Amino acid sequence: MGPRRVLFLCSRNRLRSPTAEQVFGTWPNLEVDSAGLADDAETALTAEQLDWAELIVVMEASHRRRLQARHRVRLKGKRVVCLDIPDDYTFMQPELVALLLKKLGPLLR
Repeated sequence: MGPRRVLFLCSRNRLRSPTAEQVFGTWPNLEVDSAGLADDAETALTAEQLDWAELIVVMEASHRRRLQARHRVRLKGKRVVCLDIPDDYTFMQPELVALLLKKLGPLLR
């Protein structure tokens, strides 16, 4: 069985990670949360969220680098997946939803 507690991260937690949280939040046996890595994020990432997560999903390689630079100790034993989805989409944009399902769906089934 795959990960059950998934944390989605982007820069400001306004478009991509909240969309992912919404899309996968309806999936059975899955708990989801989202946050942003920027100082001005809608919901800024907390240590509690990192401790809770079994799988951490970032949207860009720069997010992975920032996450590792700031939280290396908390990431021990955690799987971090980068989806390579640029900040080109609006919240719940159909193309973004389709990309999320295509790239992450198989991993979370």
